[in-house]
Amino acid sequence: MRRGERPEAGVHAIGQGEAELVRDGDRGGWVILIDGVPQSYVDPDDPTHLDFEYMRMLGDIVDHLGVGDEPLDAVHIGGAGCTLARYVAATRPGSRQVVFELDGALVQLVRDNFPVKQIRGLKIKVGDGRAGLAALPDASDDLVVLDAFSGAEMPLALATAEFTRDVARVLRDDGVYLVNVADGGRLPFARRLAATLQSVFPHTLLMAEPGTLRGRRYGNLVLGASREPLPIAALTRISAGKPIPARCMDTADLARFTSGHPPIHDGDPVIPPNPPKSTFA
Repeated sequence: MRRGERPEAGVHAIGQGEAELVRDGDRGGWVILIDGVPQSYVDPDDPTHLDFEYMRMLGDIVDHLGVGDEPLDAVHIGGAGCTLARYVAATRPGSRQVVFELDGALVQLVRDNFPVKQIRGLKIKVGDGRAGLAALPDASDDLVVLDAFSGAEMPLALATAEFTRDVARVLRDDGVYLVNVADGGRLPFARRLAATLQSVFPHTLLMAEPGTLRGRRYGNLVLGASREPLPIAALTRISAGKPIPARCMDTADLARFTSGHPPIHDGDPVIPPNPPKSTFA
């Protein structure tokens, strides 16, 4: 996209279906929908604006990593509009980031409509996220973010203990793993995914809206994991003061949350959740 040009609203064919760009008339940002499911919100003029609630949770955690605004080495599995990568680049100047996105046509659509080349230190690689992570060196990154969906479902290969152990291999001693998962009802998939992270990392957290945790509605939950303690107290204070408050669970809370739910392993007959049709109506 040339400087000064704006994205064009409309539907575009991509590798996994259809992507639609919808302009937000209030802010001027853009929503990227994949087969009708909102996947990203991009504000080309303000990369620090995180519109989706779960993305604000991710941003709050990122804000408390390391010291001040020191640069981060980050890996993003699942790219879409590169919203969080844009945020990290803006708030942590000098950061080095790589995004693995399976759908090459989606990557090209984003390149054509949003100023991806202006994101300093960012590389976008088309390919499988699990394979891309496997090729990274040991202890090479501060942050790994999993925000990957095929339509509305998380790819099961990215939810297993085997994959999570590879994430731990890539992270430095104080590195953090963040996961966006969507679930509803009694949250059976989110509980097993949380148990999976607990089987690999000693410190974990979960952030979600109370209505989602109580099974009142299908929604996003953010999981975090690290070898080092996570900033639970600070995140709890921040979450309580939000217009839409979120609950923050620590490792002990999550042990109760996951009780009776085993970790997910490669080959397990697990079906990732799919939202009710009314969720995005």
